[in-house]
Amino acid sequence: MTPEIAAIALGIAASPFPIIPAILLLFTPRPRTTTVCFLLGWILGIVVATTTFAAVASLIEPRDETPAWVSWTRISLGFLLILLGVWQWATRREKASAPAWMQAINDATPARALRLGLLLSGANPKVLLLTAAGGLEIDSTGLSRTGAAVAIALFAAVAASTVSIPLVFYAVMGERVLGPLSRAKDWLGLHNAAVMAVVITVIGVYLTVKGFR
Repeated sequence: MTPEIAAIALGIAASPFPIIPAILLLFTPRPRTTTVCFLLGWILGIVVATTTFAAVASLIEPRDETPAWVSWTRISLGFLLILLGVWQWATRREKASAPAWMQAINDATPARALRLGLLLSGANPKVLLLTAAGGLEIDSTGLSRTGAAVAIALFAAVAASTVSIPLVFYAVMGERVLGPLSRAKDWLGLHNAAVMAVVITVIGVYLTVKGFR
C-alpha cells in the first residue's frame, strides 16, 4: 500500500463519527456481539465502495498511459472535500439533536448493528468521497487483480482500525473501561465536526495538488 493510499485510509480512520456508535454498542445487552457486527458492517461497506470505485476506474482508464480524466477526477474530489471541510468547520458549533439511529442504538441487535455499519460506511457522503479517492489511487498503481484485492483489504483494515479500539479495550479490561469510553464518546461527539473538517480538508488539498501535478 502506497503512502498516498495509506493517507486516505488514515483520513477515514481519523473520523470520530463511526467510533461513537462503536462505543454506544458496548452498553447494549450483547456488547461484544453487536460491536463486532457493527465493525464487520463498517469494513464491508468500505470494501464494497472502494472496490466499486477502483473497478469503474479500471474499466475507463487505458493501461498504456495516464489519461487526463484521472487528474481532473483527483482535482474534482479534492475541491469537493475542501468545500465539505470548510462547510463543516463553519457549521461545527451548531446544535443539533442526535440522529434517530443513535437514539435507538441502545436496543440494537447484532443484525441491526451490522446494517448500521453498512449504512454509515456505504451511504455517508464524506466516507464515499474518501473511498472514491482511495479506489482511484489503488487503480492508478497498476496492480494486478490480486495485488489490488490485497491493497483494498489493507485500505479497509487501516480505515476501520480506530473503530475496533473500543472493542479491544472492552475485551481486555471488561466493564472497567466503560466509564473512560463514555467520557471519550462525549468528547468525540462535541468535537466530531471540527476533527472531520480538518481531516477531509487536508486530504482534499493533497488530492488537488496531486491532480494539478
